Amino acid sequence: MTISELLETVRRIEMRTNRMVNDTMVGAYLSFFKGRGMDFEELREYMPGDEVRDIDWNVTYRMGRPFVKRFREERELGMVLAVDVSGSSGFGSGSRTKREFAAEIAATLAISATRSSDKVGLLLFSDFPELYLPPRKGRRHILRIMREMLVFEPKHRATSIPAALAFLNHVLHRRSMVFLLTDFLGADAGESPDSGRRAALDEIGLTNARHDLVCVHLHDPREAELPAAGLLTLEDAETGELLEVDSNRSQTRQLYAETNARRLEDLDRGFRRVGVDTLRFNTGEPFAQTLQRFFDTRRRRRRIR
Repeated sequence: MTISELLETVRRIEMRTNRMVNDTMVGAYLSFFKGRGMDFEELREYMPGDEVRDIDWNVTYRMGRPFVKRFREERELGMVLAVDVSGSSGFGSGSRTKREFAAEIAATLAISATRSSDKVGLLLFSDFPELYLPPRKGRRHILRIMREMLVFEPKHRATSIPAALAFLNHVLHRRSMVFLLTDFLGADAGESPDSGRRAALDEIGLTNARHDLVCVHLHDPREAELPAAGLLTLEDAETGELLEVDSNRSQTRQLYAETNARRLEDLDRGFRRVGVDTLRFNTGEPFAQTLQRFFDTRRRRRRIR
């Protein structure tokens, strides 16, 4: 990609995501996450229904009638977008790869955050942290995040979610919002897919206890269904392993679909076990409405609490 093509792509994504934020995300992101603390807002007379614990007894004594302190939640937060740039992120059966799709989702989240005066950071990871940009504000910073998500060349092709989250737990000293954007494919070197998945879920649970973590699962339609296209050679994008299959056989296509369905069921069961919020996006479908509904659901759940 040339510099002019890159700039045009960044501009296109910025315009598209700005439009999404203006059209569908206004008000949805605000108050999505709890703030870090409480700021004093006002002192006023006690009214029926006020919390007794909010009474300022010193002022009440001086004035001869009850007064309460009112607080508002501190809004400014730090958001980190942890984006998988391993080999499998370059796959796409449609018009865009999973990495390009992740860039659009992440850009929407980043712009929504900046509208609420939140800082945004970026972690690009494979089987180790490839690039880290600490949370900052400003349009120039957001544009750099978008550029890096599109053109950064990772050194490794494998995936390690535990390594990425362990890194964030080390560098983030304040409770933050963390969006983990990955396809949840692959495992650490020397691990089976099952053990790698367990290790990832354990680290997800730990990170969710320290921060506000949301897992964004990027799923390509071709991962769920194999077309009847004759003899195919499938390559593992992260290990280079090759596998020949006869896709004309209905048993082969059925086994392929059932294996993926079991993988998704196992993932969902694991997400529920560690109590983390998740979003699953199909790369061939729009995502803005789903993201807005997710924000709205989180906001309603918070009010209930």
